[in-house]
Amino acid sequence: MTQITQITRILLTCMMAFVTLNTMAQGTQNARKVLDKTASVVGRKGGASANFKITSAKYGNTSGTIAIKENKFHATTPDAIVWFDGKTQWSYLKSTDEVNVTTPKESQLAAMNPYQFISMYKTGFNMDMKTVNGYYQVHLTAQNKKRNVQEMYININKTTYVPSQVKMRQGTTWTTINISNFQAKNQPNNIFTFNAKDFPQAEVIDLR
Repeated sequence: MTQITQITRILLTCMMAFVTLNTMAQGTQNARKVLDKTASVVGRKGGASANFKITSAKYGNTSGTIAIKENKFHATTPDAIVWFDGKTQWSYLKSTDEVNVTTPKESQLAAMNPYQFISMYKTGFNMDMKTVNGYYQVHLTAQNKKRNVQEMYININKTTYVPSQVKMRQGTTWTTINISNFQAKNQPNNIFTFNAKDFPQAEVIDLR
């Protein structure tokens, strides 16, 4: 092999690497733009509401309704009612008439709030995007291998920027959340905090 041929191959390899890195950077940039737009729609200042259905080997299967506002949410399912004010979570279990008070982890919030990703993606994730069945599909992978949520797929409507499905992986376990009937609807702040007067017989258990 001549020196000129070696130099040519090295230059071609460098050019291919540059093109690949540039394509990856563009994919990341486009994915972030889509998520930024989605976050502005879902995380509107006044709040929003939606229906959801969760399928998970880790958390079980359930469906219900959710109201969100900034980093707060209020979810209702056939078995439970959950309030989260941005720091503290109250979970009322209908079968036992108990309220568990906790400070939830990121993965626990994501399993109950399908819109948790609108704050999660901003730090600590690599991302790319493709079009699947007419939706944007954003793929997030955690940079820190010790993070509770290691991977997420988010399907987003290309016109409205409303997400229809969120899939997240913890270890080898996947949780799928399907979202429907999204409504941009103002939410009062008091619905995100548990009011003991509304459940006078319930036992409150502080697990913090």
